[in-house]
Amino acid sequence: MNLPNDPVMLMSVLNTKLRDEYSSLEELCKALGLEQPALEEKLRAAGFIYRPELNQFR
Repeated sequence: MNLPNDPVMLMSVLNTKLRDEYSSLEELCKALGLEQPALEEKLRAAGFIYRPELNQFR
C-alpha cells in the first residue's frame, strides 16, 4: 500500500485504518510491512503522538 508522504495526510489515513481495521499500531505495522519506530518518528516530528489508549495519533 502506498501511504501519503505528507504527515497530516499520513496521520489521517493511519487513524482511519486504526479505527476501522486494526486494534493497535503494532498490528497495523505488521500487516502493512511498516517499520513502527520510523513511522512514529516521522509523525512525532510533525507533532503527532500515538496514543495507545485511544488507538490513534493525536
